[in-house]
Amino acid sequence: MDLLSTLKGSLLEGFFPAGWDLAKIDGCVDEDPSTIATAQSWWHPDFELFPCQSLPDFDTYLGHEIANTIRRSRDAGEKLALILPVGPMGMYRWAVYFLKEWGVSCDHVYGFNMDEWSDAEGQTLPSSNPGAFQYAMEQAFYGPLGKLTVPESQRHFATRDVLPTYAERIGEIRSAGGKLNVIFGIGRMCHIAFWEPQFAGEYDSESEWKSQTHRIGAMLHPLTIEQNAITSFKSRTTLVPASANTIGPALFTSADRIIGGADGTLSRGMMWQGLSLWMTLRHEPTPWIPSTYMPTQPGRLFYLEELAGPLVAECN
Repeated sequence: MDLLSTLKGSLLEGFFPAGWDLAKIDGCVDEDPSTIATAQSWWHPDFELFPCQSLPDFDTYLGHEIANTIRRSRDAGEKLALILPVGPMGMYRWAVYFLKEWGVSCDHVYGFNMDEWSDAEGQTLPSSNPGAFQYAMEQAFYGPLGKLTVPESQRHFATRDVLPTYAERIGEIRSAGGKLNVIFGIGRMCHIAFWEPQFAGEYDSESEWKSQTHRIGAMLHPLTIEQNAITSFKSRTTLVPASANTIGPALFTSADRIIGGADGTLSRGMMWQGLSLWMTLRHEPTPWIPSTYMPTQPGRLFYLEELAGPLVAECN
């Protein structure tokens, strides 16, 4: 007895995206956690999984990866466009530590926050609101870097006026020889940024879906809202906006390199991200599961080993 055998006639019938084959999704999970790193045919040859035994390890390794990326681009004399998430967040403290320890200036970096809470028209929270992603980035990364920080004119946030300019601005950086790095987490619904799986049903082809640069006032899936109630709003679902501004697949599937993080454990054996991680790695790329495109690009995905499972029932 499980969801598959009891779904018909339940309150969850019709709840999941139309393109989700739940039996196939369940089949993505291997009972042997050690097989999670087994490369699939669609993975990029330079895509690498990086296991972490603990959250402190995860934050440190991921922060070092970000800082080293910034250092390498500076040493190469290149501009660097960074698409930045708010979640995970612990790595920014370590990125700041390494950059300051090495004395690496970030005046060649252009930061593009990948998303932001909004209303249906794309109006965002003021930057002084502690729930705003701009506030989070200023507090966690830009501010602590001090004199080494990214210039204010090179910090971009996903407001309804600025987000539509991302593709052009990033295109100019790359045309001048710069690189695009996409730093990301994986949502409960396998979104990247707030590009949700149900959006796939709006497009006639994968190529049309892939051409989308952004969306203003994107309608979020209920599980995305509840994930954020747990992870960012201390369980208060009533505080979570139902929509957001977000980059689209034209940006997150076209990176020169990716840096991913999956840290969705909740202690005492509880987690919210195990299935999402297995789906990302084992389901072939499809617009119905946006995160499946990340392993097709070069880079590293850092993950807590606990997320690999075994994903079996445990009454906590």
